[in-house]
Amino acid sequence: MESVHYLSCLWPGLPELWWRGRMSSLPTAIGFAVAVNFVLVTRFLFPQLLPSGLAAMAFWSGLLVWLFLVFRNIQALPELVTPRVVSEAPDEFPAAHAAYLRGHWERAERLLGDVLAIEHRDPPSLLLLAGVYRQTGRIESARLLLTEIGRLEVSDRWYLEIAAEQQRLERAAEQERAVEQERPAGQERTAGQDSETDFSESHHTGSDAADLTDSPSNSGSMAA
Repeated sequence: MESVHYLSCLWPGLPELWWRGRMSSLPTAIGFAVAVNFVLVTRFLFPQLLPSGLAAMAFWSGLLVWLFLVFRNIQALPELVTPRVVSEAPDEFPAAHAAYLRGHWERAERLLGDVLAIEHRDPPSLLLLAGVYRQTGRIESARLLLTEIGRLEVSDRWYLEIAAEQQRLERAAEQERAVEQERPAGQERTAGQDSETDFSESHHTGSDAADLTDSPSNSGSMAA
């Protein structure tokens, strides 16, 4: 983590809002902005608004609160920026990647859930989860997940992988539409038939799954 990241700690509420997107920190950030403006107005623009003693007490009290919040932000910043690095839980991404390549979709999804519970904005894990959704016939869920991945600022370096997964998803959707058109009119598609069709169309050899990552040896770098 670069030292420049600690600059965000100077503004209470900003680290969680900026690095995690937690809107619950927005009132704190706005409150700090209001407090700063109040201090500037009462001390420099219109000092007559408050008695000098009261203004000084408010200033020093606010300064102590600000220092406390800055100290707390500095302590929490590593977990906000790189939660995987500071977490004591084992990294399950390599195991999830291996399960995906073997076609063990349920196990891969469960392991990815453990990974995303620690770092819910990890592009490699989200992309792999989108692949699991695609392989198990949840086309719409995969499409929605890809849309959410594209909105993350941390996904900018993964635009090629996102585009490749989007192409695979479109091919899977076309295959599903072709199967629907070939089905006799009036025949309802049951959940069991959905599963059977989707899994029969999946490449259990892992050739399609390997498109998501170059090789299993890359899984460690992706998780980083």
